[in-house]
Amino acid sequence: MKEQIDQVRAQFLQDFQQLSDARAVEQFRIKFLGKNGLVTGLFKQLGQVDKAERPAVGKMLNELRREVEELIRQSKEQFGAAKKESTIDLTLPGRQPAYGGKHPLSVVREEAKQIFAKLGFTVADGPEVETDYYNFEALNIPRLHPARNMQDTLYITEDLVLRTHTSPVQIRTMLRQKPPVRIIAPGRVYRRDTPDASHSPVFHQVEGLCVDEGVSMADLKAVLSVFVREMFGKEFKVRFRPSYFPFTEPSAEMDLWWESSRGGRWLELLGCGMVHPNVLSEVGIDPEKYTGWAFGVGIDRLAMLKYAIDDIRLFFENDMRFLEQFS
Repeated sequence: MKEQIDQVRAQFLQDFQQLSDARAVEQFRIKFLGKNGLVTGLFKQLGQVDKAERPAVGKMLNELRREVEELIRQSKEQFGAAKKESTIDLTLPGRQPAYGGKHPLSVVREEAKQIFAKLGFTVADGPEVETDYYNFEALNIPRLHPARNMQDTLYITEDLVLRTHTSPVQIRTMLRQKPPVRIIAPGRVYRRDTPDASHSPVFHQVEGLCVDEGVSMADLKAVLSVFVREMFGKEFKVRFRPSYFPFTEPSAEMDLWWESSRGGRWLELLGCGMVHPNVLSEVGIDPEKYTGWAFGVGIDRLAMLKYAIDDIRLFFENDMRFLEQFS
């Protein structure tokens, strides 16, 4: 057995000298340590060795196997490094890493938050899956009220909806915080709209709420006028005209005078008004002592006007040619 071990050792040392690449190393490994390899075959014969000699022979076989494994390891390092060096061209210019950028809707949302922060507003948040109570009833829109048809609603259950506006955040805030209240509520909202250039079943809003003693429509007009001029520029003109919303009274639409290649025109920008007394009473605020105003504007609409984008679907298609323009 000892002679066989010496013969295998001499053979693998001879074969080792002839190794030239990684493929040859693998063939060398299979020849000596594979399932039918020479070293493996010697281990299979160990059971035929006399019991008295078996420990010494087993030790010799283990040393033989370690020698072969060490040579294989060295060879793999040698030829692996050589292969790696051969594939690297140090004369090639480096690859410029790609830098990410904010989505245009995120840019406009952050800008709106900064503007209102300067005016003393804090940011409030709430769930996107809302109860019928917070989304409608607490906002003076009881069940079967025709005003619900103004918002094509996506129902999850009879009492759960994907919120159609961020107004439920206003209700939740007034329930846990008594006046004075001065918040904005940005976030995603959902309506059962067919996607086209100006409609999407998923879009974004930022709503504002101010409740305190002596708050008037004049305060609302002043704050929103400042917001528009900060967002679009001091030269932009706005106007307010009467409208209807079930949760405000009186209600108004704010329009923006927009100059384009086709001439100037008034564009509807947002809805607003004084918080309805029924809404204040529902959240436990005395409408005889406190008044408030609220507004809601689409962040997507702000971004479309700000960046001259003519199709809302571009915000959601993940086309890098479009998004990289805002990086």
